[in-house]
Order: sequence, then C-alpha cells, then structure tokens
Amino acid sequence: MVKVNGVQLNIDGKTIAEYIKTIQYDIRRIAVERNGNIVPKSEYDNVVLKEGDSLEVVGFVGGG
Repeated sequence: MVKVNGVQLNIDGKTIAEYIKTIQYDIRRIAVERNGNIVPKSEYDNVVLKEGDSLEVVGFVGGG
C-alpha cells in the first residue's frame, strides 16, 4: 500500500506516471512529493512506487 494525500492505495509497483494517468490532474499543473522529496517531472516515468511510500500530489490553480 502507498499513502497518497493521506489515503492508502494499492498502487505499489506502478510508476508515478502510471498513477498520474489514473487521476484527473493535468500533469503540467501538479507537483509530486515522495517520502518528503519533490520528484522532478522528468522522473515520473522512472520512479517506481514501493510498499510504505507516501505521496503528496498538489495541483496548482491560477488566478489573480
């Protein structure tokens, strides 16, 4: 199980990119933190989620 924004999900073994494709976020407007470290977008295809990982996915909203 991987904790994503406080919710336990059975997504271990998937890459961050694979997980992002299953949610309704625009990849250009999010930031992902894994175990306390920001993951560069260029690494989303390479980072495989493991049992016990913790992700925070934050979407940015424009406005003024």
